[in-house]
Amino acid sequence: MVAPSPQSHLHPHHEPLPTEYQTTDQGRAAAQAYHSKEASSSSTTMSPASKLTLTSTIPILNSAHAMPRLGFGIYRSDPSVCVASCLTALRAGYRHIDSAQFYRNESEMGEAVRQSGIPRSEVFLTTKILSAGGSVEKSYQKCLESVKAIDPSDNGYVDLFLIHSPNSGARNRKEMWQALERMVDEGKARSIGVSNFGIGHIEEMKEYAKIWPPQVNQIEVRPLSFPPLPTLPLIAILLQLHPWNQQREIVDYCNAHKIIIQAYCPLVRNLKAHDETLVSIAKKHDKTTGQVLIRYCLQKGWVPLPKSDTPSRIQENADVYGFELDEEDMKALDGLDQGVDGAIVEAVTNS
Repeated sequence: MVAPSPQSHLHPHHEPLPTEYQTTDQGRAAAQAYHSKEASSSSTTMSPASKLTLTSTIPILNSAHAMPRLGFGIYRSDPSVCVASCLTALRAGYRHIDSAQFYRNESEMGEAVRQSGIPRSEVFLTTKILSAGGSVEKSYQKCLESVKAIDPSDNGYVDLFLIHSPNSGARNRKEMWQALERMVDEGKARSIGVSNFGIGHIEEMKEYAKIWPPQVNQIEVRPLSFPPLPTLPLIAILLQLHPWNQQREIVDYCNAHKIIIQAYCPLVRNLKAHDETLVSIAKKHDKTTGQVLIRYCLQKGWVPLPKSDTPSRIQENADVYGFELDEEDMKALDGLDQGVDGAIVEAVTNS
């Protein structure tokens, strides 16, 4: 049998980033147009901002499945409270939960789904591998352990498995990606992607990936900047996105290649709750600053992953569909971008 080409899953629309996509809004518009076209023959759609609901989903590239547009993050959700927090989220209507091997709460996420009584097929569960095992087989076994912790049934699977960080080096990135591809082949992961990967990291994958581009890139994106923080350990390494750290170069690249952008730290860990621009917009709509930030992400076309262990906040963070930020609001929040200085966890490296 002839071995499949490394590019057998190359996205048919792949091409270098066009000049007209060099701004975030244009790239986002192109991605939205693509997703809407792809979804036109199914019940799944990437809804216009005015039609977004808690049940809105976005189609996943080269997949029959879709991802809920709003997720629930459980980074630093202690196992003693994680099940209760996930149950609160599920009762509030969330159908997308994001964990990781590093978080040490994968099993609690799965337990909450089982206790909720909601069919497993109706909840989108994500986890991540942070460090390679030393071989593709060993990394694959590490990923299998996660699936068993989350969904111990005979046909257990996760909806999305990510490489948590690019920082372990090219050899380990290759090893982990090949392990994830095997997870897809064996039905243990429905979709695979990356977190905190820059353009160079994703382009590098063409040399060995059978599935390319990755279906998701989770990063820090948001509108602000902060004083320098102490060096952080490799923890939640997704795409950090919010008005102060919009990471426009990688966002444009992902939009042009139809890679779904997940935004971690969309609430900026409440560090900007008193920002004058943000507070003004929140008052205008009679909403909290957190609700404005989540709505901003949704209207950008990102998939935000707000985190909280406070029941009232969990419910509040899902109540973002009764209002819409107007063009003036979006421009004001766009204007808060401070580049890498706005990151509170990690800005991607694109070279």
